Amino acid sequence: MRMGRRIAATLRRTAIHAGPTVLGIIVLDFLFLQLMPGDAADVMAIEAGSATAETMAMMRERFGLDQPVLSQLASFLGHLAQLDLGYSPRFNASVLDIIMARLPNTVLLMLTALSFALLLGIVLGSVMAAWAGRWPDRVLSVVVLLLYSMPGFWVGLMAVVLFSVKLGWLPNDSNMTIGSDFTGWALIADRAAHLVLPALALASFFVAVYARLVRASMLEVQRQDFMRTAHAKGLHPFLIQLRHALRNALIPVTTVAGMHLGNLLGGAVVVETLFGWPGMGRLALEAVLARDFSVLLGVLLLSSLLVIVANVAIDLLHAWLDPRIGEA
Repeated sequence: MRMGRRIAATLRRTAIHAGPTVLGIIVLDFLFLQLMPGDAADVMAIEAGSATAETMAMMRERFGLDQPVLSQLASFLGHLAQLDLGYSPRFNASVLDIIMARLPNTVLLMLTALSFALLLGIVLGSVMAAWAGRWPDRVLSVVVLLLYSMPGFWVGLMAVVLFSVKLGWLPNDSNMTIGSDFTGWALIADRAAHLVLPALALASFFVAVYARLVRASMLEVQRQDFMRTAHAKGLHPFLIQLRHALRNALIPVTTVAGMHLGNLLGGAVVVETLFGWPGMGRLALEAVLARDFSVLLGVLLLSSLLVIVANVAIDLLHAWLDPRIGEA
C-alpha cells in the first residue's frame, strides 16, 4: 500500500510539473530555431541547383514559412494539441511517422548504453571500494581515469579499428546486416552484434563516472553505524557489501544516471553518425543541415518526454531502494 501511494504521489507531481516544462521547452526551442539563417526552402533550392523567386515564394507559402514567427508558433501549438507534429518538407512525410520509425532504435541504444555504464560502473566501483588503497583499487583507478579522459567518438573509432577492421568480430555500420533475411534468434543475434560497439562507445565516459561515484558512496556508507552493527552480528562480508553498502550507495548513482539521460541523447548524435545508426540523434543532425525545423522540434519534444519519463522511473527506483524516501 505504501509503495502504491508513493507511485501515485510521484505520478501526480510529474503531471503537475511536466506540462509547463514541456511547453516552455517547445516555445524556447521554436524561438531559438528561428535565429538560424535560412530555411527548408533555401536548402531545397540549393540541392535542386537553381530556383526562381516565384518558386521559392510558393514553397514558403506551401509549408507556412512565410507567416510571422508568432503565427507559426501558434499554428505549431494548435497542431500539437491534436497530437500532430506537422509535416516535413525535407522528408516529404509526417513528422510523427519519421520520428516513430527512428525512436525505437535510439531508445534501444540509450538503454543498452546506460545498462553497460551502470553494470560496469557498479562492478568496478564495488571492487575499488572493497580493496580501497590496495593494488586492485590503484589499477582500476587508472583504467577509470583513462575512460573519463577519452571522448566517446575516439573510443568508438578505436573500437572499430580493433574489433571490426583488425579482428573482424563485430560489424561497424547500421543496425542490421543490409540485405539479410534473418529471422528468430539469428535476427536477434545480428541486431545485438550491431549494437555492441555504438553502445560501448556511448557508455565509456559514464562507466568512469559511475565507478568513481560507487567507490566514494560505498566508502562513505561503510563508516555508518548500521554497517558496524551488521559486522557485529556476524553476517558474511559479501552479504554486508551487497545488501547494505551497495544498496545504499546506489541512491546517488541512480540520481546521477537520471541526470545523464540528456547527455546520452546529446552523445547519441555523434555515435549514431559515426556508426550509421538510424536513430533520433542522426535524424536531428539531418534536420539541422536541412533546416527542417518541424522534424527538429519533434525530436526535441520526444527527447524531453523521454527524459521526464526516465526521471519518474528513477524516483520510483529510489522509493524501492530506500523506503524512507517519500514517507512525508
